[in-house]
Amino acid sequence: MDILAQQRLALIGGGVMAEAIIRGLLNQGLAAPQQLLVSEPIAQRREQLAHTLGVGVTASNGEAVTGAQIVLFAVKPQVLSQVLGELAGRVPSEALVLSIVAGAPMAAFRQALGDLAMVRIMPNTPAQVGEGISVWTATPQVSERQRQQARAIIGALGEEVYVEEEKYLDMATALSGSGPGYVFLFIEALIDAGVRLGFARPVAEKLVLQTVRGSAILAQRTGQHPAVLRNMVTSPGGTTAEGLVQLEEGGLRAAVARAVWASYERALALGKGTKG
Repeated sequence: MDILAQQRLALIGGGVMAEAIIRGLLNQGLAAPQQLLVSEPIAQRREQLAHTLGVGVTASNGEAVTGAQIVLFAVKPQVLSQVLGELAGRVPSEALVLSIVAGAPMAAFRQALGDLAMVRIMPNTPAQVGEGISVWTATPQVSERQRQQARAIIGALGEEVYVEEEKYLDMATALSGSGPGYVFLFIEALIDAGVRLGFARPVAEKLVLQTVRGSAILAQRTGQHPAVLRNMVTSPGGTTAEGLVQLEEGGLRAAVARAVWASYERALALGKGTKG
């Protein structure tokens, strides 16, 4: 629990995921508010972060990184090149640099900032409630202590998976990073279907949310293949079988596969746009 003690953390960007990281660190006692300095261009957002979380805030990226032992980039891919240009030569050479910028390769950071110890992370939005899954990798310059620090920060968001090759980060962007969007769309469709049947919307929402949550927990705890679990609830000639036929005929599997592949290609395109 002391792995981040006495470390000053700079967060470049104060959006939703940055806030999730801050909350995770504070809630788990991994860092104190006075250790954190968030650089955020929008004044109202700075005031909100300072008021609700007690962290330091600034409008200057340069001020944020000065003297920081850990620097975490949480900006939009579209503005990364500008931000890196501002910070060229200003990030301390001994600092651990982390990035959750979607699609942005570590090469873009090394080109602008130098050959620093670098960790790239792909989290997802359930991190906001500590139930995320993050995929991450690190450059050879990252020491064992810095790996422990990175793992502590990532663990504040939920589960984590380390991969040796950076190419898996773009794949994770398409699968687990964008995945909540696909799940929420399915949840929305189920709720709407329940309302069409005649349920009041609050009732349909409760039924669907617990069904999805319970199904995910069942799959995790049993370790059974999803096909096995699906067969358990599918009686021959029954109601579930009839519904599944409609989903298959509607091309659900193919649509999901196309969605993930399209997201992956977009992640690659975003990466090309951040290489300067």
